[in-house]
Amino acid sequence: MDTFLHRLPKIELHLHIEGTMQPELIFSLAERNNIALPYASIDELKAAYEFKNLQSFLDLYYQNMQVLLSEQDFYDLTWDYFSRVASEQLIHAEIFFDPQAHLARGVDIGTQLAGISRACQDAQQRYGITSAIILSFLRDMSEASALETLEAALPYREHFIGVGLDSAELGNPPSKFRRVFEKAKALGLRLVAHAGEEGPHDYISEALDDLNVERIDHGVQCITSPQLTERLAREQIPLTVCPLSNIYLKVFGTLQESTIAHMLDAGLKVTLNSDDPAYFGGYMNNNFDAVQQAFGWTPAIWEQLTRNAIEASFADDARKQQMNDILDLYLNNTSKS
Repeated sequence: MDTFLHRLPKIELHLHIEGTMQPELIFSLAERNNIALPYASIDELKAAYEFKNLQSFLDLYYQNMQVLLSEQDFYDLTWDYFSRVASEQLIHAEIFFDPQAHLARGVDIGTQLAGISRACQDAQQRYGITSAIILSFLRDMSEASALETLEAALPYREHFIGVGLDSAELGNPPSKFRRVFEKAKALGLRLVAHAGEEGPHDYISEALDDLNVERIDHGVQCITSPQLTERLAREQIPLTVCPLSNIYLKVFGTLQESTIAHMLDAGLKVTLNSDDPAYFGGYMNNNFDAVQQAFGWTPAIWEQLTRNAIEASFADDARKQQMNDILDLYLNNTSKS
């Protein structure tokens, strides 16, 4: 089964590019940019990856971002991600980035997008991996800041396809960002939001009703509301679940205790993703391995998860058909071997 999962074509819809920054790259960029880190060694930095909750992770996450200054830094960050996941049979990725965290340090949003998008283009040419970029607003900042960030990004509109909402969830409900999502929708941008990770299931409903999002990122608390669960199943709202992330951030004690299996049993459109793989135990294969060990799913369930991700992606119809064809070919060849 490990071989089947590792070779299975993969689509990643919940990936924070800053969360792919390996300790080795952090130290390399710090040296390039003459930035002093509060850690004496890579091992000392890795030892800090013991998180009590989402906020304890975010504190380190934003601290490590300080090494990203130039277009080349953002390129190297993104290219490192693609070069790692190409061997895991990734065929499509939709990538979040957090412009406000960089703008606060004086890094222009054009610089950020230029580096990320150039790496995306090179990954398609070299590996055949298609991708898209989603601008995420930090929910622990004001809506006014989010509106300013969207305005600052509009001259670079060709580089991103949508907006999202991430960072500290508790006490920052989706409804706080109603106006900026209304504006993004009017501009034709795709809409997603983190909801129902540490926050209550009500935040999922708010993201759907107040922000009109098309996908829910995480959403694992939905199962605590039968009414919401029924709605998500009926409307087939995609949920981009991140198994290892939920364990590392203590959302659940173990994968067996998580709501993932219940969500599938309820007919929800679940997809599996890595979130911040440099911090949360690895990339797509690591997540797939952990889930398989926990639940012992059949190949048919893994096929459905992959079909869910293809359908939930923001790729155009032609690319979705290509991805389904790639999956069909793989499954047909596997059944004959």
